[in-house]
Amino acid sequence: MKEMYPKNGRVILHVDMNSFYASVEMAYDQNLKGKPLAIAGNVEERRGIIITCSYEARKVGVRTTMPLWEARKLCPNLIVMKPNFERYRAASVAIFDLLRQFSDLVEPVSIDEGYVDITEGYEFGSPLEIAKTIQERMLEQFDLPCSIGIAPNKFLAKTASDMKKPLGITVLRKRDIKHVLWPLNVGEMHGVGQKTAEKLNHMAIQTIGDLAKGNDIQLKSLLGINGIRLKERANGIDHREVDPNSVSDFKSVGNSTTLPKDVTNVKELNTVLEQLAEKVSVRLKAKQVLATGLSVTIRYKDRKTFTRSKKLDNPVEKQDEIAQLAKKIFHSNWNGNAIRLLGITGTDLISVNEAVKQLDLFSYERDAKKEPLLNAVSKLKEKYGTSIINRAGMVRKNKPYPSIGTDTSFNKDFLHITHEKKEE
Repeated sequence: MKEMYPKNGRVILHVDMNSFYASVEMAYDQNLKGKPLAIAGNVEERRGIIITCSYEARKVGVRTTMPLWEARKLCPNLIVMKPNFERYRAASVAIFDLLRQFSDLVEPVSIDEGYVDITEGYEFGSPLEIAKTIQERMLEQFDLPCSIGIAPNKFLAKTASDMKKPLGITVLRKRDIKHVLWPLNVGEMHGVGQKTAEKLNHMAIQTIGDLAKGNDIQLKSLLGINGIRLKERANGIDHREVDPNSVSDFKSVGNSTTLPKDVTNVKELNTVLEQLAEKVSVRLKAKQVLATGLSVTIRYKDRKTFTRSKKLDNPVEKQDEIAQLAKKIFHSNWNGNAIRLLGITGTDLISVNEAVKQLDLFSYERDAKKEPLLNAVSKLKEKYGTSIINRAGMVRKNKPYPSIGTDTSFNKDFLHITHEKKEE
């Protein structure tokens, strides 16, 4: 099996959930299956916009970002629902937990898509077998369809996953680029928007192949460094690694673990939660952020998965605080059945510099004792800059933190109900 993997290159999957919001609603309510369904903002208002819709709705012309009145005109029997972002976030946590069963290198890029580096995944089978297993488990465990691209880098994997929807699996190799990608209109290339496509068209670049052969000086003059980057991508070059620690655009961080056996022992489960809390704490400190929300994921032996969340009065980063809160959430929701997987996720992250703790009766006395020290530190930072002093937990060695494969992060935009996502 190892011979089916490259000796020097990478094998990367891009997993993209199909019509995610609508699919989650259908999984939640089986009566919606096979019907034209749209998720829309401002459902009661004429100016409401379609966030996403089922493939049954798409067949009659309903599209993402379409005004609701126009969609109803095309499809009079269209079922329209408001978005339930808490439900979608819970499904997302479960999805990425599943992906981490196949690799430590999982990088979420939004609530419903992410990259998985399976270069060392030969123990699970060939790349195609792994993709098929993931797709099958998504359906069996969550009743959610996905498309998967298999390629040697992120760009090609993302491109491949878009080629067959829904429930497609596409392999895209570098040797396929010339006859698969190059004939396509440049506007169809991942990373090229409408305005960029128009600029390229003015340079007589009509296809992805034209871009691949474009003049470096002209491209850089027109689009800056992004012009060179797009040319590289058109030639199948993309050196970006799958980074589970990537947090620049995300607002949560967590860890989960599949237990070696189904567990009902309370002491054992508490120990697992403490271990997970430690990993979450390490990540929070490394990123210099605090969590203002906490989620606990519970998967039972029958594979049913639940995520329960709590908004916190005070932001947390310490292991004991996270463990105490996680245990409280867990024991309030556990039904006593055997547990197969547990996970803890810190959500709604804020930077340390932005954190303002709300004092209460329990923390006031302890915090008051620290006030003289905090004032002194504040004055030093004002005079010499915010980086002059950091707590010991934030100090990083020359080498990066080791990858903790069960880390998960979700885009901050999906924490706000007003966000309307353009979904393929």
